[in-house]
Amino acid sequence: MIKAYAAFEPKGPLKPFEYDPGPLGAFDVEIDVDHCGICHSDLSMIDNEWGFTQYPLVPGHEVIGRIRAVGSHVSHLAIGDVVGLGWHAAYCMTCRSCMGGDHNLCGSAQATIAGHHGGFAEQVRAQAAAVVKLPEGVDPAKAGPLFCGGITVFNPLVQFNVKPTDRVGVIGIGGLGHMALQFLNAWGCEVTAFTSSPDKEKEALELGAHHTLNSKDAKALKNAAGRFDLLLSTVNVKLNWNAYISTLAPKGRLHFVGATLEPLDIGAFSLIGGQRSVSGSPVGSPTVIAQMLDFAAHHDLAPVVEHFKFDQINEAIDRLRNGSPRFRVVLSR
Repeated sequence: MIKAYAAFEPKGPLKPFEYDPGPLGAFDVEIDVDHCGICHSDLSMIDNEWGFTQYPLVPGHEVIGRIRAVGSHVSHLAIGDVVGLGWHAAYCMTCRSCMGGDHNLCGSAQATIAGHHGGFAEQVRAQAAAVVKLPEGVDPAKAGPLFCGGITVFNPLVQFNVKPTDRVGVIGIGGLGHMALQFLNAWGCEVTAFTSSPDKEKEALELGAHHTLNSKDAKALKNAAGRFDLLLSTVNVKLNWNAYISTLAPKGRLHFVGATLEPLDIGAFSLIGGQRSVSGSPVGSPTVIAQMLDFAAHHDLAPVVEHFKFDQINEAIDRLRNGSPRFRVVLSR
C-alpha cells in the first residue's frame, strides 16, 4: 500500500489516503518521494477548475526522489538513483510525436495527476521513460519545480532556437517568470522583466533581468515599440495583448506558457505588418528536461523555494493559494 495525501472534493483539505498500486509494470519504476513541489496546476486539479478531476485525487507532479524498484524491462535507471518526475507519468511511445522525440506532445500521454496518483505521497510510480536522472550539481531539495515550471519556460528556448543576441521580455515575475529570468540571462539574452509590482523590480534585476518595465505604464509600453524578439508570457490573466505585440520587433514572437483562460483579443494587422507570431507550448520532452538540468547545473541555477514538511500539506497549499510565496513551494521529508 502507498500512503499519500488526497483531495476528496473541490477546494477541500487533503487528507491521509492509502491505495494499492498493484504489480509494478515491466517498463515502470517506483520512486521514494523525498521532495515534491506544489504548482498552481495542482490547485486547479484540486478545485476541478478544468472539469476532469477524479476524486480521490493525489496531486503532486514536481517529484524528486530515489528509485525504489524497477520493472523487468528497465535498464537505464537503477535502485538508488536520484530522479525527477514532472507533468507526464507515461507516453504511448508509438505515435509520431513520441517517435520524433516530442514526447510532451503525445496525444495519449498519461498525466501524473489526472487519472493517476501523484507525488504527495511516500511513493509514486511512473513509466521509466518519463523519469529523468538528476545530474551532479543540481540540488534535489530545490529541483522539483524545474520539472514543471522550469521546463515550461526553458522549452521555448530550444523549440524556437532563441539566440544569445535576442532581446527577450518576460511578462510576470512569479513562479514561472523568476526561473525564466535566470535561464535567459545564462542563455546570453538581453532580458527585460515586465512587472506591475515595483516591489519586484529590484528582485527581478537580482534574478537576471537587465532591465525592468512597469507593465501598467502605457507610455513605457509605447516607448518599447519594436524592441523585443521574444515576449514570454507567464501570467494567467487577461492583458492588453495588442500593446505587448506592438513591442515586438519584426518577426518577433509573443509566446504563452501561462494558462490564460480568457480568449486572446489580438488584431491581425499588427501580426501581418511585422510578420509577427503568437504561440504557446507545454512542458518539454524527457530529452529537453535532461538538457535543462545540465544547463542549470552548469550555470548553478535553481528555483527560489519555500519548504514545508509533508504533514504541513494543507498549510503549504494555503500558502500558495492565498499568500505570495517566494517563489515556489516545496514539500520535503
